[in-house]
Amino acid sequence: MKRSWPICVIALCFCLSVGAQRYTDSLTVILPSVDSSIAGADVFALLRESGNAEVTVYQSSAIRDAFNAYKAANALSSITGYRIRVYYDNVRSSRTDSEEVAKSLCRIYPWLPVYRTYESPYFRVAVGDFRTPDEAMKLFNELKVRYPMAFIVKETINYPVQEPEVSDDRL
Repeated sequence: MKRSWPICVIALCFCLSVGAQRYTDSLTVILPSVDSSIAGADVFALLRESGNAEVTVYQSSAIRDAFNAYKAANALSSITGYRIRVYYDNVRSSRTDSEEVAKSLCRIYPWLPVYRTYESPYFRVAVGDFRTPDEAMKLFNELKVRYPMAFIVKETINYPVQEPEVSDDRL
């Protein structure tokens, strides 16, 4: 009986270690996408108007004035960034083709800004406002399936609305 005791302890430790490796604690948080229609809006006023919530905010008018001045000063600002060009052509039907591509992109990706431009003799359709090529690459891989001639270009872009990041933190 004395000799079987170490074997039981070793077997118990082995079972516990295998179980611990198989079941690790983790936490995954997936935040909803940002609604670009309310970007820069007074969300507290929107909540009060909706009637779904009662909101009382005690805030200095200096903070509200500073925020409104900041929005007004940066409303038309632009930076150098990246877009995904999905259409670029100068054939006879380019005008209508570019319109159709832009409309289909607006239907499929309503949250994504679509830019249709003409620079003689080319009609162009580009999407997105990305700060880095890595941000553009995420959508580019998805668009490449539908638009095989798509490519990433460096352009002057509007300030993009920041989407919340998905985090995967281990406990």
